[in-house]
Amino acid sequence: MKSTDSLVEVDRSEVRAASFEVRVVEYGPAGPVSPPLPLAFEPFLYLRPEHQALQPAPGPGLSFYLEASTAGRTLAQLHVVIDPASPEMARSPAQAPFGAVQLAPGVGIAGLHRLLDKAESELARRGVRQLTMRSYPFAYDPIGAAALAETLRQRGYRVALAEQNYYLDPARGYEAHLHPSERRRLHKCRRHGLHVEQEPPFLLPAAYAFIQACRQERGQELSLPLERVEELFRKFPREHFLFSVRQPDGEWAALTVAIRVHERVLYNFYPASPLRCNALSPVVLLNEGLHAFAQASDVAVLDLGTSTLDTGPNASLLHFKRHLGGVAGLRLSWEKTL
Repeated sequence: MKSTDSLVEVDRSEVRAASFEVRVVEYGPAGPVSPPLPLAFEPFLYLRPEHQALQPAPGPGLSFYLEASTAGRTLAQLHVVIDPASPEMARSPAQAPFGAVQLAPGVGIAGLHRLLDKAESELARRGVRQLTMRSYPFAYDPIGAAALAETLRQRGYRVALAEQNYYLDPARGYEAHLHPSERRRLHKCRRHGLHVEQEPPFLLPAAYAFIQACRQERGQELSLPLERVEELFRKFPREHFLFSVRQPDGEWAALTVAIRVHERVLYNFYPASPLRCNALSPVVLLNEGLHAFAQASDVAVLDLGTSTLDTGPNASLLHFKRHLGGVAGLRLSWEKTL
């Protein structure tokens, strides 16, 4: 899944010695273009230009690229959208689980300061007074996320939202790290003949209806309409998957949409199961299937997502993720008055 750009590695000592330059590129509704200099890292799916083009941007956007001219590579990138209804406000991402700055290994705080100096001054010049950024989970890139968090802290950003993020480590055994109660449910699913399947994409409309009905039973709504999910499967077929748990009679007991956000990250995006299956808890078996897929695909992080409601943390969901053997992490959203 690596792009040609990501196959080119930049030596870390070369990164540290690089003379940084920041390029600013304005874009419109079609989304940002690829950086003039190839990226020195594999971009997260949501930060790829072709995915950004699918994110409705209500106003003009700006891309900021930290370049090392000696290495001939782009070492970091930030895409920001200005709100036309409130042009003093800018945010990253336009519409995606996260945006903010992604950086190459070896880029330190000095490089991030250079990038953000330019971004803030350019946005202020255009009348922007407040910038908000929702960053990726620390588990995706612990060193990069820590460097970004420290840089933002030094620059006077405040944490607008801190969310607990749980993930499974595919290098660890799945069943061995389950809470005893979840292990019993896993065995019960097996005794009742339930099994995991990877479903073909043509079943997406039926799968979406199933997931939507399950969420509505719990008073929840899906964040994306079917047409948008179909477009994502169509545009990024190698990054989007359907996994299910089927009963012996072939009926679905659980479903999810899984997204390959990065070569090392698989995101369990839309897990769902009907209330009638609560006694079996087939989502435990579903996650075992995702865990096995992640292992076979050399994935390092199986992201179970955050557990935040409008009213605050979803305590029962956090409890369930811990019982699955989930490792606690953090995702931060930042804001600053320019």
